[in-house]
Order: sequence, then structure tokens, then C-alpha cells
Amino acid sequence: MSTSPSVSEPVAALARHGVSVWLDDLSRELVRGGDLQRLVDRGVVGVTSNPTIFASALAKGDAYDEQMAELRASGASVLDAVTAITTTDVREACDVLAPVYEATDGVDGRVSLEVEPGLAHDTDGTLAQARSLFATVDRPNVMIKIPATVEGLPAITGVLADGISVNVTLIFSLDRYRAVLNAWLDGLERAVENGKDVSTIHSVASFFVSRVDGTVDGRLDADGSAEAKQLRGTAAVANARLAYQAFEEMLASTRWSDLAAAGAHPQRPLWASTGVKDTAYPDTKYVTDLVAPDTVNTMPLKTFDAVEDHGEVAGDTVRDTYTEASASLDAVERLGIGYADVVAGLEREGVEKFSASWGELLETVEKALAEAGR
Repeated sequence: MSTSPSVSEPVAALARHGVSVWLDDLSRELVRGGDLQRLVDRGVVGVTSNPTIFASALAKGDAYDEQMAELRASGASVLDAVTAITTTDVREACDVLAPVYEATDGVDGRVSLEVEPGLAHDTDGTLAQARSLFATVDRPNVMIKIPATVEGLPAITGVLADGISVNVTLIFSLDRYRAVLNAWLDGLERAVENGKDVSTIHSVASFFVSRVDGTVDGRLDADGSAEAKQLRGTAAVANARLAYQAFEEMLASTRWSDLAAAGAHPQRPLWASTGVKDTAYPDTKYVTDLVAPDTVNTMPLKTFDAVEDHGEVAGDTVRDTYTEASASLDAVERLGIGYADVVAGLEREGVEKFSASWGELLETVEKALAEAGR
């Protein structure tokens, strides 16, 4: 896909090196006000959303007032209203990104919509809601987001087997990422058995980045040793780079070669949580340190603006770094900061945070419905 003249050199360089730039934000104002189209013109080729993003969008402005009044008049429940609002935003974003979807044969031009966080440990509930959301949005370029919990894994397989594209979210650990890859392969194999055209099924695996440094750095600071200070800001990138190593190992497998022969597309690693939270680090750190082919980087607008303005994209910064990445995580472990404990805690916190945001979203919609009736 050729880039438009309005695409900055750093963003164009990411595309040349195989990185798809997605926006980690969505609101009705963004879509209907034309800002999403302007971002597409600047090189954004996909959108991700989550309950936190929707809760924030609903709390601002009056873009949802008209639909809220219609929902109130129809007697919609709070849950029905949330579904109607979020699927409308995703559907309209899908329409904006439809030309990208067509131009990239479905690889990009994607918009992600997440299942309810309260279903994170409910396989059957996740399956049912994923299918329902896909049908409600009714756009081929929607991706349904499913968390990579233990209970989420069989749901991922089942949804892919139905021919629905999936964004697997909340991945923190390498072991869980390998389990996600296996669930994805299982899903594609079942799709083949079900007679689905696997060339139409796409998937990304959202590996969270900055939150790892947020937790590990805090423990390194508590340690206070010279070695601990040197290790600050290394764990998250090392973790993501080793995830890419696992991705490459999958690409070399017989299971994948068989599926590729049937027309399947690889499940691309997606770097999520790429906004830098520690001002001691460059604001483009989790973009420029994770450049590799067949990846996605989903950025908050602030990070995208920073990359566009002063990002330095010199080439692949992931492959050939695996030995160094392993050494970094081993060094952190030697200081008594247990990797398994860190990633398990981050998954737990991730589900809790999205559940809390979902609760805020329900409260906001309930309040808006009540006010619409006045």
C-alpha cells in the first residue's frame, strides 16, 4: 500500500520495515468529526478500543446525546445501550477504514471491539458474546478482542474456528503467549475442518509492554543497587523481543506451513500499552525499540504524535537481540524479582482495571439514559 504525501518519514519508515501503525483510541467525535480519517491520511491503518477508552469517550461532550435519547425512548436496558453505543462507534470506524482493509487484503483496516471484561474467566460466555458482537457490528474488518486468560484460550480457538478474526489481548508472559499461539493454530485448523476460507481470517496477539516496566522498575527502585539502576527500562522490551522469537519459531513449524499452504495469514504480534509512563525514557521508546516485520504497534494519540514528530526508525530492532533480551530478564530474576510473579500480577490487574472501567461505563450510560428522559 503506497503512503500518502501527508505521512511523515518516521511513520513511513515503520511501514517499510513491516510495522502497521494502529491507534489505541476511539470515540464518536473522533469518527464523525473527521479526525480518524485525517489520522488514516497520516498513516494510521487500524484502531483498537477497550472499556477504558469507551468510558472516557462517553464521559465527554454531547456526541452520544441523540442516540441516548433514542435508546431511552425504546426502553433499552443499560447493557443493551452500552452494546448499541460501542458497536455503532466500531461500525462507523470500520467504514472509515474500509479502503485500507480492501487495499491490504484484510491485513489492516481493522477495528477491535472487546468482549465484556467480566467474562474473562467464562469460556462459554466469551464465545457467545464474541459471536453476537461480530454479528451486530456486521463489518468484515471488525476484530473481536478476547483476553488471554486460561479460560479465554478455548474461546479464542472457537471464535477463530467460526471464521471470526480475533485480537487476543492482555498478554504479559511468554508462556501464555505460546499458549495463545497454540490456541490460534487450533482455531485455524478447526476452521479448515469446518470448510472455512482461512485466507479471510486474521488475528493479532496483543503483548502489553510499558506495564511490565512499570512493575519491574518499581521493584528495581526498591532494591536500589547499582545493578538495579542499570536494569531500569530493560524488562518490557526484552520480554516483547523474546515474544517475537516465539513468533518466529511458530513460523518455522510444520503446523504453520500446512496452514499457510491453505491460505492462512500469520497471527501478528501487536505491541500494546506503548505509551511511555516514565518521563526518564524517550517518549517513542516502545515504538522504536520494537521494529520488526509482521508486527503492529497500537499507540495512544500522544505517542503517535511523538513518533511522527521525532521518531528515529533505523530498521529492525528486534531480531538478533534475543541473547541480550534473555540476559536482561535473567539479571532481573537474580535480583529476586520473579518473572512469573510479575506477569501473573499484571494479568490480574489488567482484568481488574478493565472491569473497573466497564463498571464506570455502565454507570455513565445509566446516568445518561436517565438524563435523556428529562
